[in-house]
Amino acid sequence: MKRRSAVIARIDALLEVLSPAWYSAFDGKLDQLTPLRFLAAGYADPYLVRRLGRARIARFMHRHSHGRWSDPHAVAALGAANETIVLWGDELDYGELADDIAVEARLALVLWTEIKELEQHIEVMRRALDPDDILRSVPGVGSVNAAQILGRLGDPNRFRSLSGARSFSGLVPSLDSSGRNGSHGGPTKSGDALLREALFTSADIARRIDPTLAQRYHRLMTEAGKHHNSALCNIAPTLLTRIVACWRSGEHYVIRDVDGTVLTTEEGRAIVTARYTVNPRLRARQRTTKPTEWTSRRIKESPGAPSTGPSAREVTDSVVDLA
Repeated sequence: MKRRSAVIARIDALLEVLSPAWYSAFDGKLDQLTPLRFLAAGYADPYLVRRLGRARIARFMHRHSHGRWSDPHAVAALGAANETIVLWGDELDYGELADDIAVEARLALVLWTEIKELEQHIEVMRRALDPDDILRSVPGVGSVNAAQILGRLGDPNRFRSLSGARSFSGLVPSLDSSGRNGSHGGPTKSGDALLREALFTSADIARRIDPTLAQRYHRLMTEAGKHHNSALCNIAPTLLTRIVACWRSGEHYVIRDVDGTVLTTEEGRAIVTARYTVNPRLRARQRTTKPTEWTSRRIKESPGAPSTGPSAREVTDSVVDLA
């Protein structure tokens, strides 16, 4: 998936060279089969697109999208081709650029096929280990994430306690103690990295569905002033605790309101939207962080270190009075 995302990003960058209208012509869905097959055929050449005409482009898109794309997208593709010619004229070698895009598109198609085959294989293995779909009942946990959590966590019954499962994930806060003093830091990250990745992704979706998780996320963001990533790192071990508890009891995950009322997915999503939506301005403000100043091997001198030269400070009246 990461390799395919990198290829799609390169296709997006190459199309941006032609014209931003190409991205709009495909509705921004460059990872779908229809635009990839269109580009793999070399149709990023604006002159070739104009020679094809609206009718043939519409038939091509209609066939490869099984009827979802047709005439409007063909008109948009022709508009993007015309805009590219107006923008660049004969300054670009459209054929060479279209060939580069076609290579990337063909690579994306191969990766797309591999991903589909792997997903089918993963689904077969997951169903064998979780025939009751307990992990799939957890909000935010899809088929691939469920397999990743189960595969990296192992048998959830092997942990003596729920806290042991949280510690294994590496999402528990670290403790820095000395004598009588102690302070908690960020996650220990001593567990499995792929398990943390799956839990982090699932927690981001689950907090939009489960009001109990959304309430905690909202409090951490609005009252505690936490960053989005920090708030999710707090929710992810809670989600893992519930996953392990459901697995041990053999019961499906139940979405509840903060008062314990059982909810459907649609009801939970509506409650989260109505009560626990974080102000976008607050979220944007918390993304900006002040750079931390520290000393390192490259910077031998601390920013607050005293000057080695003569002091240029003037004696104030208060100092004279004290003397």
